[in-house]
Amino acid sequence: MDIKRIVPFLVMPLLLLAVEIGSILLSLPVQAAGITAFEDPTSIANPFIFIVILLVFTGFLLILIKFDLKKVIAGIIGLSIFLTFGYIFTALVSAALGTSDLSMLIVLVLSIVATALLYKYPEWYVIDGLGILIGAGVASIFGVSLEILPVIILLILLALYDAISVYKTKHMITLAEGVLDLKTPILFVIPKRRNYSFIRDGIGKLDDGGERAAFIIGMGDLIMPSILVVSANVFLKGWRLAGIINIPALGAIIGSLAGLAVLLSFVASGKPQAGLPPLNGGTILGFVLGWAIVGFS
Repeated sequence: MDIKRIVPFLVMPLLLLAVEIGSILLSLPVQAAGITAFEDPTSIANPFIFIVILLVFTGFLLILIKFDLKKVIAGIIGLSIFLTFGYIFTALVSAALGTSDLSMLIVLVLSIVATALLYKYPEWYVIDGLGILIGAGVASIFGVSLEILPVIILLILLALYDAISVYKTKHMITLAEGVLDLKTPILFVIPKRRNYSFIRDGIGKLDDGGERAAFIIGMGDLIMPSILVVSANVFLKGWRLAGIINIPALGAIIGSLAGLAVLLSFVASGKPQAGLPPLNGGTILGFVLGWAIVGFS
C-alpha cells in the first residue's frame, strides 16, 4: 500500500479515539447540567424506543429522498445539528459560568456560529473537527442516560439493523448516497491527497479507475461504541487510570479499535460495509474482558 492509502487507515482510529476520549471528558459537565436522553437509565425498554425512533426517522428521510426534497432534508439535519450543539454548549458553558441568562446567550451564539460554519464552509477539516465535538457530545449524553445492560442491548440491535440495511435491504446505502449528494456534515471525511477539498470535490471519482477522492465514515459508527465507553466509566466504580478512566471502559476502547481494524480490512475492498457489526462487537468484547479483569465487581 502506498502512503496515499495508508494515511486514511491511520487517521480513522485517531478519530475514534478522539470521540471516545472527548465523550468521557464531556460526561462530567453533561451529568452536572442534568442533560439526559432517558429518565430511567436502567430500563430495558430504552434501546427498543431508540430503535423505533431510528426506524421512523430513517423511513421519513428515505421518503424525502425519493421525492427529491433535498432542501427539507438539509433543513432537518441542520436543525438537528443546531440542537445538538445547544446541548453540548449548555453543558460546557454551565460548567464554566453556571446557569444564567448570559450563559444561555453564549450557548445560543456558539450553537449558531458552529452550525453556520458547518454549512457555510463545509471543508473536510471543519467537518471532522466539529464532528468530533458532536460525536463526543451525543455519546456522552446517551452514555450517562443508559446503564450497561441497556447499552449492550442497543449496540447488538444496531449492529443487526446496520447489517440488514446495508447487505439485505440496502436502504442505508440509498440514504448515505442521498446525504452525500447534499454534502451534509454528518460524517467524517479523510482525504487521500493533500489538495483535496470536500467543497470542491465531494467524494466523487478522481479517475476512470473509480478511485474516490476521500474515505468517509458515518458519525454514528464512532458514536455508538463510545456510548458503551461512557456508560462503563460512569456506572462502574473502582480504580481509574490517571483518575479518569476505569479498566472496563479502557477495555471497551481497545475492543472498539480492534473492531475498527477488522472493518478497515473489509473497507479496503472498496465496497460499502456495515460498520457497526465489527465496531459494536469489538467494543462489547473489550468491555467484557476489561470487566472480567476487575472481577465483575
